[in-house]
Order: sequence, then C-alpha cells, then structure tokens
Amino acid sequence: MTGFAVVLLVVVVSAVILRWRRPAWYWLTFGVTLAALRVLVRYASVMDACGLTVPPSRWRLVLARVTNRPVPQSRVPRILRVRPTRTGLVLRLGLRPGQDAFDFAAACDRLRHSFGLYGVTSRELRSGVVELRMTGYDVLKRVQMPAKTDNRPMRVPVALREDGSVHYRDYRTVPHGLTLGATESGKSVYQRNLVAGLAPLAVALVGIDCKQGVELFPLARRFSALADNPDSAAELLDALVSHMGEVYQLIRAEQRITVNVPDAEIAADIWDLPDDLRPVPVVVLVDEVAELALFASKEEEKRRDRIITALVRLAQLGRAAGIYLEICGQRFGSELGKGITMLRAQLTGRTAHRVNDETSANMAFGDISPDAVLAAIQIPTETPGIAVSGDSSGGWARIRAPHTSLRQAVNICNKHADRTPDLPALAAFRPVIGPLPSARVPLSKATPATA
Repeated sequence: MTGFAVVLLVVVVSAVILRWRRPAWYWLTFGVTLAALRVLVRYASVMDACGLTVPPSRWRLVLARVTNRPVPQSRVPRILRVRPTRTGLVLRLGLRPGQDAFDFAAACDRLRHSFGLYGVTSRELRSGVVELRMTGYDVLKRVQMPAKTDNRPMRVPVALREDGSVHYRDYRTVPHGLTLGATESGKSVYQRNLVAGLAPLAVALVGIDCKQGVELFPLARRFSALADNPDSAAELLDALVSHMGEVYQLIRAEQRITVNVPDAEIAADIWDLPDDLRPVPVVVLVDEVAELALFASKEEEKRRDRIITALVRLAQLGRAAGIYLEICGQRFGSELGKGITMLRAQLTGRTAHRVNDETSANMAFGDISPDAVLAAIQIPTETPGIAVSGDSSGGWARIRAPHTSLRQAVNICNKHADRTPDLPALAAFRPVIGPLPSARVPLSKATPATA
C-alpha cells in the first residue's frame, strides 16, 4: 500500500469516527466543505426540481426567436452570499420577479432532502431577499452554546435554536414570558439557565416558589426577595405593585417636558432616565403559577383574587417601570379562574416544553400559530429540554437549553451574590442566608433491624 493510500485511508476513517462520535468536529473539519460544494453543484437542478424558478422574461424569448437560438432556461434565484457557520451554512438569495418568500418556506423540507443536510429554515430579510439557514447535523442532540454571544442590557442567551443560532430572552423587546411544560420536560433546567444568565447583570431577581422553595431557594444568594407560600407571595406582589408606583412617580418627576427638550429625550420609562437616577430593573420568576390560583376555601379565594389582580397589574403596567414577569407552570388555562386569560394575554413570549395533551399546547400557542401547537405536541419524551418558543408575531422555533445542574446554577449565583441589589420596598422578603438548622424533621421513622 502506497503512502498516499495510507493517508487517504486514515482521513476517511477519521471522518467516519468524527461524524459518529463528534458531529460538530466533523462538520468543522470535513462537513462544511463537502456541503458547500454539494449545494453549489446541485443548486440549479434543486431549485428547478423544487419549483423555485421563474420562466425566462419575454424580451429574452423574443431575442431567442429573432436570433434563432434555443429557448433560454428558467431562471433560478441569485446567490448573494454563502457563509459557513459552526453548525451549517447560510445561503442568502435574491428573488426573481414573481417569486414569493412563502414559496421558500414551504419548500424547506424538500430542500433539506435535495441538499443532503439535516435541516433547512427560511426567513425573509427584506423585500426580495431570503435567507436559508442550513444545519449540517442535529444541533439539539448535544447543545453546545457558542463562546461569544451578542450580550446587551436585559438580553440573556438561554438556549440554542434548531437552525444553530442562539435563542435570547430579551426583556426590552418581550417584557413578559410564559413557560409551560409537563413534569421532567426540562422546564426547571430552562429556568436555571435563565437565572444563571441574569445573575451577572445589574438586575434584581424576585422569586415565588410555592413548592416550599425547593427550586429557587438554593439560588437565594442572588435573589433580592423570595416567597415560598401563597400567603407570602400575596404580600410580596403587593409590595411590588407599591414599588412600581414609586418608580412611576420618579419617572414623572424626571420627564423633562420643556420646549427645549427633543422628543427623543423625554422620559417615558426607566431606560430614558439618567444612569444615576435609573432604578434597578426587576425580574419576577414564578415557579408554579397554578399554586397561586388554586383555592379550597373562601379565605383562599380572596387571597387568590388578590394575587391574580397584582400579577395582571404588573403585566399591564410593569414594563415602563422595569418590572418583568417570567411565569412557569404545567398548565395555564381558564380553569384556573377569572383573570387568568387576561394575564396570559399580556405574556408575549411563549415557551412550551413537552406537554401531556394538546389543550396545554393550545394554551401557549393557540392564539399565535397552529403550527407551533403541532410542533409542541410532537416533542418526544426521551428528549427533555427540547421546547417550542414563539411570540405574538406568529414566528416560532424549536429550541433546547444546555443542561445546567442545580450545583452549577448555585455556584454562578454565589459568584455574583455581590451584585444583588437591596430594594427597600422588598426588604422584608430578602431571603435569610445561614447554616441549615440542626434539627430536621425526619420523613420516615427508622426501624431497628432484628436478628
């Protein structure tokens, strides 16, 4: 065997092993080059087979007839740019007259098979320009977030999209969000990623965890306020409503409405205030909203109405005051009582993990996109963490957050504990950090072994 044959055999074997064990490495070393060549060579025939061409223009037909030349072929969209990424290829196309961006969205599955890639998604950048994002392997099977992300104030990278791009939770754009998911669907891991991403930022975290605090209290060093039962949650939400009123009074006092002040400098929310006067933004995380809405007596019903009313007020008015809601639950429908649908209407960002029935998916996306409902109910049980994310614009995407253990989230919160702001309005709800009590309640009585 010659030396060249040995080298070729080693390269082939290495490529096969990398594709099997490390698809990301295979893509960066071999896959991206092979896929780019395959796309460019097959481009014209694939566009024609998928019906993404247009007939030749009339003047070209006339010119061919006058000059006795063959009839020109159908024209394909122009390739404006081909850009490789760490997960696939980005193909930017210029549409021909008569073409529609919807045609490319409808042909994504056919393009995926024709080009031999794992996935293809389409989006319209502007009039006449469509971008095809192609993934070379299943990026959601083993989520690896990029080392560099586009970090901005109140913008947190929390997951990876199926097209290989980063999914951000941007509170300035989408103030309030709803996260649904059945047990063991990955909802808690998504919440941990969110808290871990918010921990380094200049933001106050407020938590309501009615499961006796088992989810959020381990992260207490980074929280400005925590409640672990419906009674304290009602008082905490009332304090937040009062804090919101104080912030609005500050905005009113600093609006600077004079003839000499340009319109763009008039303060309408906290982000228009000077840095030295701007109150710290607040993110409120509710771990299980159903525990706040259920009641079994008249007193509990009064408390429930008080809680839901406060949440609705925060959802309707909190954005300008820098108060953002992040509500989680297994179900979130009208069966939880009056005011729930009004609250859901204010929660623009929707994320649904695996759900137990179609009704739960409809609660998240029924008023947004029927396709998102179908995608949510098709999430398999053996892939926890995969979710469907959408917003009121009708757009949606499959995402998956990287697995973050509770210990990792605790370490991140402890590392940034010095960034926890003190809010006077919420001082009574500041978690007390100290050693665990020595006396513990046993869950079961030990029985001595007998001979």
